[in-house]
Amino acid sequence: MSLLDAARNVRENAYAPYSRFKVGAAIRSVSGAVYVGANVENVAYPEGTCAEAGAIAAMIAAGETELAEVAVIADSPTPVPPCGGCRQKLAEFGSMTTPVTLATLSGKELRTTIGELLPGQFDKSHMDNA
Repeated sequence: MSLLDAARNVRENAYAPYSRFKVGAAIRSVSGAVYVGANVENVAYPEGTCAEAGAIAAMIAAGETELAEVAVIADSPTPVPPCGGCRQKLAEFGSMTTPVTLATLSGKELRTTIGELLPGQFDKSHMDNA
């Protein structure tokens, strides 16, 4: 199963009763393992969880900390990029060159990288004096 197929499959499990906007994400760690996440809404909107964050949490829970590839899919006219917070989360565990595939259910795809999604990222080097 491809990474995009894993994201497509988990998207069906999203809990999105308020927006009805289901998102699925799948990440491949450097070990080759695949971790998935789906968005989980809450009636108190800021308390929801993005699909990308869920996939990262699953990777961390499994004891891994480095991702090698990302796929995100949603039912949208154009591929939907991760929110700003998820871009920073992806940057924490991937590199600037980590490939990211953004896709729609109708088959449109946009291939990019974490660095293209988050230029000028805040990273560990900014904490050197801390």
